[in-house]
Amino acid sequence: MLLAEKNVTRAARRLSMSQPALSAQLRQLRELFDDPLLVPAARGMTPTLRAIEMQDALRELLASVNRLVTGQQAFDPAMATNTFRIAATDSIHAAVCVPLITKIRLYAPGIRLALFSADREAVGEKLASGELDLVLGTRQSLPPSVKARMLYEESFLCLLRRDHPYSKRPLDLDAFCQLEHILVSPSGGGFRGAVDEALAQMGRKRRVVASLNSFLLAPSLVARTDMICTVPARLARATGEAISLVAPPCELGSFSVQMGWHPRADNDSAQKWLRQQVIASPESLLRDMDAQ
Repeated sequence: MLLAEKNVTRAARRLSMSQPALSAQLRQLRELFDDPLLVPAARGMTPTLRAIEMQDALRELLASVNRLVTGQQAFDPAMATNTFRIAATDSIHAAVCVPLITKIRLYAPGIRLALFSADREAVGEKLASGELDLVLGTRQSLPPSVKARMLYEESFLCLLRRDHPYSKRPLDLDAFCQLEHILVSPSGGGFRGAVDEALAQMGRKRRVVASLNSFLLAPSLVARTDMICTVPARLARATGEAISLVAPPCELGSFSVQMGWHPRADNDSAQKWLRQQVIASPESLLRDMDAQ
């Protein structure tokens, strides 16, 4: 403050100290550094060469102390070399992480992203240990110990091959139940899901003939068969021209996709930046689709 003000009285006022107390501290600093530090000038005081040499080091030292006290450190994505690790199902990775990686490559070229499957049994432990930074999924799939933020609300669409008989005419409930269905079970092997639960409430059921462990396999199989697959709408809209999109003939409701992180990372500047990018990512994908 003395170097900035070059006047003991003004510096004391800004520090809420008395002028004699600050003068006493200046005497102690002069003895410590064996240098006058500030000498009388026409207007106030002027720093000595030794004081000028010390200014940059003092600024950095004060900034470091401030970061230590506040727990904050400036994060510059353009210069950062962090590796962030995100767990989710492949459909959520496609909706969130594809546009996220594209954006980060433009503005933060030194940052790397590693994508992992969302193992419900292990994600809580991996977030706690720092092996994962984020997990994306439904609230029910997130560990109860994490902090969470909703990313988007998701609905469903059905995939059919482009020249499927029902790609050009209305798909009613009877036809829907009679078709052969593909079910995606990320954990593998399941033949019952949200669609079956909704149909059961109406006293109906469908024929599930194939269970896949990856949403990204579904479009390829649909394009080669007469089978139908019900998938999250964002994933459906990202499929190629060989696929027709059809609304389900019954109300399947919707679900929210959320982002979870360990409370320990709540105030970390790099982690906060990552979460901000993830929040914006689904909207980026929708804008890209609207532009096509």
